[in-house]
Amino acid sequence: MIPFRNDHVGSFLRPANLTQAREQYKSGNITYEQLTAVEDNEIIRIIEKQKQNGIAAVTDGEFRRSWWHFDFLGGLDGVELFEEIAGLKFHNMVTRKGGIRIVGKVDFSTHPFIQHFEFLKKHAGDTVAKQTIPSPNMLLYRVEYNDEIYKDRESFLQDTITAYQKAIQAFYDAGCRYLQLDDTAWADLFSEAGHDKLRAKGWDPAEELKIMQRMINESLAHKPEDLVVTMHICRGNYKSNYFSTGGYDYASEVIFGGLNVDGLFLEFDDERSGGFEPLKYVNRKDLKVVLGLITSKSGELEDKERIKARIAEAATYVPLEQLCLSPQCGFSSTEEGNILTEEQQWRKLRFVKEIADEVWNS
Repeated sequence: MIPFRNDHVGSFLRPANLTQAREQYKSGNITYEQLTAVEDNEIIRIIEKQKQNGIAAVTDGEFRRSWWHFDFLGGLDGVELFEEIAGLKFHNMVTRKGGIRIVGKVDFSTHPFIQHFEFLKKHAGDTVAKQTIPSPNMLLYRVEYNDEIYKDRESFLQDTITAYQKAIQAFYDAGCRYLQLDDTAWADLFSEAGHDKLRAKGWDPAEELKIMQRMINESLAHKPEDLVVTMHICRGNYKSNYFSTGGYDYASEVIFGGLNVDGLFLEFDDERSGGFEPLKYVNRKDLKVVLGLITSKSGELEDKERIKARIAEAATYVPLEQLCLSPQCGFSSTEEGNILTEEQQWRKLRFVKEIADEVWNS
């Protein structure tokens, strides 16, 4: 059943030879075809490593991406990647430069991610192939807007929804049956500082909450019945640092009771994420809640009994059979990666499976 009892968010630490190949390509020392060959080999390797470590749904590790979100968004019609922009301020650091901007009407026609998924599915064999893409909310809240192209926000919202409907169908047609929407925009609603940031742009947090809900639900309005769509809600993950803090409380009724997704991957790895009380708004028996109780930000293993106790606590709000376990985020949301070793990464995922087996199969 997707999502699985032991699952993961999707990204993996980039191997040294892949990092080197990307640098060589940027500097013009190897061709795009040579870079792709390195990516292909490393993706085949990472698929097999996932299988060996007990992962039921495999990804390509996001090995063809530099950013978890901009690479997909920049491939939409009417959107482009650019670097002439300051990095995003995280706790204790600023990211490298990079962003997206509107250069035309937003749409979806062709996209390299479709071919990337087809490669993943081919080499996944009988194992479920999971595709991750940024949520439509990421385009709304992370793009450099162009009021010459979009004189009113409503037409921008509608074009984004239409583009995502087309993208979702394209992935389905390519064989995808497990799609995950990654979304950090919700975190702007989790604290007063986030609300202030929205107000500074002239937006009312209560109205933006409705818009975020609409963007998800309308994008999924025509999804095929046998396509499972989950959403990962994140507070930032860059070189083991975070972007924002705050519990789910303000948006809890919408997130847990008002989104037409099949599962939610949620950060609960430290005090920044608040408690489990908002889970009381889960009102569907078919909604899976994946508890991100294991941190991907360090290699140190958590206390197993404490993790089990926290799962039991969450089960006082949501039935245990609707719960799953995963790391709170990927291991490498950008190509820089978090501060841990590859072996620690695999040890974390084996630890997730070990706990899940003991909790749900005992």
